[in-house]
Amino acid sequence: MTRPPSPEGALIEAIAAIAPGGVRTGCRLIREADETHLTPEEARSIPARQPAIRRASGAARWIAHGLLADIGMSGVAISRAPSGAPLWPAGITGSLAHDDEMAVAAVAPVGRIASLGIDVEPAQPLPDDIFAIVSTSADRIGTADRRLAGRILFCAKEAVYKAAYPLDRQILGYEDIAVDLDAGRATTKTGRKVSLGYCIVPRIVVLAFVDGDDL
Repeated sequence: MTRPPSPEGALIEAIAAIAPGGVRTGCRLIREADETHLTPEEARSIPARQPAIRRASGAARWIAHGLLADIGMSGVAISRAPSGAPLWPAGITGSLAHDDEMAVAAVAPVGRIASLGIDVEPAQPLPDDIFAIVSTSADRIGTADRRLAGRILFCAKEAVYKAAYPLDRQILGYEDIAVDLDAGRATTKTGRKVSLGYCIVPRIVVLAFVDGDDL
């Protein structure tokens, strides 16, 4: 009998299926002592002292270190900027994210892909009070799972913001991003067009990217 894939294995496959060509992705269940995967430079750049946050940051960077090594960039520190965004090596775009249990990362050479954003959330309904903050009349949920549509929308706007900010340097609220889940597109108040894809098994992950041709 064939064993079902592990949560990590299932998510690795699901994220890879929504990633455009040239984008490398990965995930990792956050484990005890994952903070030890932070390089000294990375550790100094992360002000949070809470063990859970440092473990999650270490897990996400462990993934990213492996993805970068796959393209010949070993030993690269991914420090945290004062804005909170990760600092990628020249010629690379990427994104990190985590929830309480899972970390994810995506990287790509800058070129066909100009900028990336990724976010992960548990596959659970979004509380109504948060949905009221996240959703606007411009959003289109389409055929998305109604029970999880709010959480997907929340995840999408987080990922879109991460993809748009390095290009536009604009702080965006949820109301500043209009998402069409069926079309796989989002538009920010600055007019930035962002493509996106999502998966929901076993967690919700949204991968957003700006095509180099759209610059």
